[in-house]
Amino acid sequence: MDVSLVLIIVMAVLFACGVYAMLERSLTRVLIGFLLLGNATNLLLLIVMGRPGVAPFFGAAASPEEMSDPLPQALTLTAIVITFGISAFLLALIYRSWQLGQADTVEDDAEDIALRARGAVAEDAMDDETELVSDDTTTDFLGTETAPITLLGSRDFAGIRDDAPTDRPAARRDEPPRRIRPPEDGNDS
Repeated sequence: MDVSLVLIIVMAVLFACGVYAMLERSLTRVLIGFLLLGNATNLLLLIVMGRPGVAPFFGAAASPEEMSDPLPQALTLTAIVITFGISAFLLALIYRSWQLGQADTVEDDAEDIALRARGAVAEDAMDDETELVSDDTTTDFLGTETAPITLLGSRDFAGIRDDAPTDRPAARRDEPPRRIRPPEDGNDS
């Protein structure tokens, strides 16, 4: 297998330039860096594909060693589609950022700056404030009045069948389920 040294160098330069461009604050440079990384990945897959061979169709080659591997080709097509989709998303972000602020740079807001300026003592004080009062509480919904889920059974509505298997003792399983009719006045409660 002969791998061209030029392809390896070009791939390494594309990876390096892509990573450098993605670390910038400008969204346009992030997009360019991502496109460079996508092209470098395609070159990487081309390099690892190995020696070109006959197309892997039935009867096209005399032996399997003469056929080329179809997996890197499929991965390259997948990488192209993913690069295209994320590039379109980044272009939409750049356009929206330009509409809102007439700039495509990502800037720190006041909360990020305040968070960075806060020291270790303030972090410890904040951790002390957020400790739980009781470890017994496992949910935010502490009462049946405030629970967002209501379990219904045959006792609530006559149309519900309660014949699902349960963990009740065997003596109670033989009893028929009790049915309670809804109120006659039409109210469900």
